[in-house]
Amino acid sequence: MRIVRSVTAMQRLAGDWVKAGVRIGLVPTMGCLHDGHLSLVRRARQLVGRSGRVVVSIYVNPTQFGPREDFARYPRNLAGDARLCRAEGVDVIFAPDDAQMYPRNGDGAEFSTFVVEERLSRFMEGKSRPTHFRGVTTVVAKLFNIVQPAVAVFGAKDYQQAAIVKRMVRDLNLPLKIVVAPTVREADGLAMSSRNQYLAGELRAQAPVLWLALQRAQAAVRKAGRPIPATRLKADLCRFIARAPAARLDYVEFFNPDTLVPARSVARGTHMALAVFLGRTRLIDNGRL
Repeated sequence: MRIVRSVTAMQRLAGDWVKAGVRIGLVPTMGCLHDGHLSLVRRARQLVGRSGRVVVSIYVNPTQFGPREDFARYPRNLAGDARLCRAEGVDVIFAPDDAQMYPRNGDGAEFSTFVVEERLSRFMEGKSRPTHFRGVTTVVAKLFNIVQPAVAVFGAKDYQQAAIVKRMVRDLNLPLKIVVAPTVREADGLAMSSRNQYLAGELRAQAPVLWLALQRAQAAVRKAGRPIPATRLKADLCRFIARAPAARLDYVEFFNPDTLVPARSVARGTHMALAVFLGRTRLIDNGRL
């Protein structure tokens, strides 16, 4: 396994593979890898086969963090990530720094070109974190241009992100396939996330409230047997989440899984997403009802 830090070196290596007819699978991450990430690596290997190449990008992207978010303290552990990737048979870790990904021009001018999706990014995470998806789509587009994958694998935990990346690929005619792999959960239902490391003691004990809220909504839909007004179910979930003393709800939303447009009524097939603060830690989850 190689660790490549230069954009030019990664492009050259990927170009050689593509010329030789080798399929590349990319797993974009911000590092601090866990079993959820490793499930994406295994899926990428299945998709490109033993003769293909699997690249894991590890880069904590500053442009997708807001000014009061956790960029500075986001967990970083490249040595540990490398051990996990090596054990999974990853071919290359691409681990650039900010100077590589957002270079200044020769005259010292700052990076100033961004990729913006303007429809799916209006809702949920896009409303709570207004500059977030501009950073995501820009860095992902750059990674696609650098690594030249035939397929890229994303996790379903970030449902809106995956939908936006798929839309970007479609709209910009990018020559790759996006695959969304299932969310991997802890034994108590908490969706695996690098930010779970922030949680300890009572905060960790209360964290499954997101998963329990999803299950509560699913049970309500099954029991009702007909559409439920979204406002009514949302109010019930707000009260339920408030039972966790440390929990502060950012949003809970029901929406069409294809368009992400909020739903007025909730029925089988409606998708639900929520974001909850536990102390300073913001967690997200989603699921089909």
